[in-house]
Amino acid sequence: MSEAYQVKLEAFEGPLDLLLHLINKYEIDINDIPVAQITEQYMQYIHTMQKLDLNIASEYLVMAATLVAIKSQMLLPKQEIDEELDDYVEDPREELMQRLIEYRKYKDAAEKLKEKEDDSSQLFTRSPIVFRELKQSPTKVVQGDLTIYDMLGALGKMMERKKWKEPLETKVQRAEIPIEQRMEEVIELVRKRQNGIYFDELFTYQSRTHIVVTFMAVLELMKSRKVFCEQERHFDALLVHYMEE
Repeated sequence: MSEAYQVKLEAFEGPLDLLLHLINKYEIDINDIPVAQITEQYMQYIHTMQKLDLNIASEYLVMAATLVAIKSQMLLPKQEIDEELDDYVEDPREELMQRLIEYRKYKDAAEKLKEKEDDSSQLFTRSPIVFRELKQSPTKVVQGDLTIYDMLGALGKMMERKKWKEPLETKVQRAEIPIEQRMEEVIELVRKRQNGIYFDELFTYQSRTHIVVTFMAVLELMKSRKVFCEQERHFDALLVHYMEE
């Protein structure tokens, strides 16, 4: 008995987080959002999630409807304002922009608190001793600042480059590929490449199960600090590296 393969990823923080990611990626002024562009990019992410049968939270779809509504309002012909009445015409983007600005404040504050927590976790005390030999500490590998949305965007572009269009598979067997097994396979592939392996190379054939499980395996390996991804510039290909102990 086969049924649709569905996965829910907790790494997605919400539609405002995705919008902020797009604003930062495309260097958009948060006080003057080009609604048509941001709506198009937002919908591309939603379509990628839907292709993979990811369980999209309802708030993502609500935000998609909101963006489309704002876009429609922006396309309406502007009415002439009677200067004597001095009517104020509210920008249809105003509420969304204020929500984003407020969200960014809290997000920035949370990141600063997280940095302080990480710094404090690296502080240790011990009784004074005499060091007879000074050993050079190993170089620390710093993981890039890629987000879940960078990874999802790379996945969508990979399917476009390989021309993997719908339908992939409408029905697949559940748990056809154990994620633990795929994690081991990804680790082996990454270890063999001293300079890293391109993200696209991890996806070898057109199967929804294979794509979803491979994507989740990479996220789990990043979370457990066994691999890390880097991208020199926005829109460049992602490289997956093995993280030395």
